[in-house]
Amino acid sequence: MPKKTDPLPVPEGPSVDAGFLTAFHALPDGTHKGRYAGRRYVWSKTAFRNGKSWKLVADELGGTDYISLNLYALASGARLYPCEMPAAKVIAFVRELVIDQ
Repeated sequence: MPKKTDPLPVPEGPSVDAGFLTAFHALPDGTHKGRYAGRRYVWSKTAFRNGKSWKLVADELGGTDYISLNLYALASGARLYPCEMPAAKVIAFVRELVIDQ
């Protein structure tokens, strides 16, 4: 039985491929608008821990869709943690998002 002072184990998130990482890091930090799957979104990307972790959230404009993920640069490789949605959904969003100019 773990002691109360022991940290809770963190499940390993799925690893991600180089294509996803390239697409993710090409997205600028800050809040922006863009298009995905024929719909418009406002999205924000924020870096934490000196660029070792990131949060991306997106809200569909005029709709109900929501995207949320955390990405961590770990010694074992990058790990993706979608927030209460399938990894495939957030991966597709990052890869296919077209930023408004």
